This record gives sequence, structure tokens and C-alpha cells, in this order.
Amino acid sequence: MFTMKAPQDPKKLEQLSDFLYKKYGKPLEKEHWGKFLAVSQRGKIILGENLYEVIKKASDTFGPENFVYKVGEISVGKWLKIWRS
Repeated sequence: MFTMKAPQDPKKLEQLSDFLYKKYGKPLEKEHWGKFLAVSQRGKIILGENLYEVIKKASDTFGPENFVYKVGEISVGKWLKIWRS
């Protein structure tokens, strides 16, 4: 496992988001299209049907600064990335 600190620069944050989706989300597309995916910065994942439940579980399990995506529809991950404080 690895740990990386989320960058403050929006461009670098987007690059990290894209990297994490390609590594952890893309392989799930065939079997889990449309589900929600949280990815910790250590590479651990939570997968589920309900966005709120995935966000809550990721926050409780991993702590802050996680990325959340809708598998196959990356726009959710990008939106949450910008939305989170």
C-alpha cells in the first residue's frame, strides 16, 4: 500500500483523482457499473449502491480526504472532489 497527500492545487488534485479512478475504478466497470466507489489515499475501497452510505462509511473507516466516484461515470468523483472541503 501507499499513501499520498492530496495536493491543494486543483490541477494536481484532478490528476490524482483520475489516477485513482483508473487504478481502482476502471477494473470494476464490467461487474459494478453504476455503483458508488470510495477510494482512500492508501488504496482501500468501499463499494455500494447508495452514495450517502458509501461516503459515510468511507469517512468513518478511512477518515477525511477520500475520493468518491460512480463506477463508469467519473463525473460524480470530480464533483465530490471539488465539493469537499
